[in-house]
Amino acid sequence: MTIQSLATKGIRIGTCSWTDPTLVKGGGFYPDEKMTAAERLAFYASQFPIVEVDATYYAPPAEGTSGLWVERTPPEFTFDIKAFRLLTQHPTPPSALWKDFRQELPAELGEKRNIYMRDLPRELQAEAVRLFREGLMPLHSAGKLGVVLFQMPPFVYPTRGSFGYLKWAAEHLEDFQLAVEFRNGRWLDDEHRDETLNFLERHHLVYVCVDEPQGFKSSVPPMVAVTGPIAEVRFHGRNTENWERKGITAAERFRHEYSRQELEEWVPRIETLAKESDAVHALMNNCYADYGIRSANLLADLLEP
Repeated sequence: MTIQSLATKGIRIGTCSWTDPTLVKGGGFYPDEKMTAAERLAFYASQFPIVEVDATYYAPPAEGTSGLWVERTPPEFTFDIKAFRLLTQHPTPPSALWKDFRQELPAELGEKRNIYMRDLPRELQAEAVRLFREGLMPLHSAGKLGVVLFQMPPFVYPTRGSFGYLKWAAEHLEDFQLAVEFRNGRWLDDEHRDETLNFLERHHLVYVCVDEPQGFKSSVPPMVAVTGPIAEVRFHGRNTENWERKGITAAERFRHEYSRQELEEWVPRIETLAKESDAVHALMNNCYADYGIRSANLLADLLEP
């Protein structure tokens, strides 16, 4: 298969979900809608060499779950993991935290609707990172952990504090390869671009290249750069109407089926990334129905006709 042969050359193509309801119920990919969770993952892993796990953003990964992922996939399969929202400075409801961890929260924090990492005492900040790390160790030990994705929120822009936090995260998760995706265009504007990329390279953080709607404050240009051993591209689709729309599902936000012409723009870019890095991860986040599946296969065909 083209996708598997590209993986042997260091270009891993996959999607950002194998469990989205629109994919599971929509038909066109899984042979049987009634497949178990274990069967779906095993089937997906027979077709693609990599997947990004989105669920770990909403709830921290459990060590037992990570162990099951190891057992249900081939030895060479790779999981990119989206970092838990608390770690990426997103608002996090206390109910999403580890049970024992919640009991250690100061009373005023436990009663809040959402808390932020900055709200926590230093010892609890370190404990949150330790628990997150612990949940991923089965994948790490099995050699199946790719990057841990820090997708930063749109309200985080380049300041001394923001750079300092990313440095702190890199130091506390030094066993893992962190990748950073920005959702605020100021990180890559003319004033901050060089500083941002130089910082990522100094701290061995992967810059995440993106394809996404343009013209918003949260838009980052489709620029390619290699700042670590792995190069990564996330394809969010080009659904301008839904990009910042409130009250819709992630599948609807990224609902866009790439055309051949749109993906052809990325062929020379990915070839450049492959020359300048040890490996390329290309992930389709347009996970509405089987759009991501089809886009991944089309990209593979374009890269290796």
